[in-house]
Amino acid sequence: MRQAGRIVALTHEALRPHLHPGVSTADLNAIAEDTIRSHGATPTFLGYQGFPTAICTSRNHEVVHGLPRPDAILASGDILSIDVGATYQGWVADSGWTYAVDPLDSTAQQLLDVTQGALVAAIAAAQAGNRLGDISAAVQTHVEAHGFTVLRELTGHGIGREMHEAPTILNHGNPGTGPVLHPGMTLALEPMVSAGKSWRTRLEADGWTVCTQDGSLSAHFEHTIVVTTGAAEILTSL
Repeated sequence: MRQAGRIVALTHEALRPHLHPGVSTADLNAIAEDTIRSHGATPTFLGYQGFPTAICTSRNHEVVHGLPRPDAILASGDILSIDVGATYQGWVADSGWTYAVDPLDSTAQQLLDVTQGALVAAIAAAQAGNRLGDISAAVQTHVEAHGFTVLRELTGHGIGREMHEAPTILNHGNPGTGPVLHPGMTLALEPMVSAGKSWRTRLEADGWTVCTQDGSLSAHFEHTIVVTTGAAEILTSL
């Protein structure tokens, strides 16, 4: 999983230089697939439950599972969540990051900062002896303290041989609840946050893209981590 995570991180690194106005999300998908395969891995998302592309690209009010398209062209002021999964020798790692197509307005920038901060808080809570609800509560507390909204219909998940394994990891909840965390547990932690007041989402006509119901901006940050006897280890960073 460390090697799968490294490939995911390298794929994000390969995409970053291309995040500027005029680039299509289909272009990004091609770069990502080439990068994943060049490192001896396969794109986990491609074909998963029929998903047609190697990565997910979700812009502005789109939260997750957006389909890369030739006609989806990046513009100044966009925010773009890119979710990458790689399978290496039967093991999976998964990481999403929301990028700015500069310049951003102050609300969009704060949304990115708060959502990334929620991921940091989630990782800090993922310690052996804590409970799953401690992660959920850490996300919710951080997000709501800054006036933003957790999108409650979407969750993190266990990960390993499959992309989605138990347990389901809510981004809201009460500390001290749920299963105890043990060393060796591998989790995909992924706060998904809206700049609006509603936590509800809707599904686009393409059957994949999840959007905020009220059309407000959203952001998504995700790492695959492993619980240890100390601080959690991030598997999807270089």
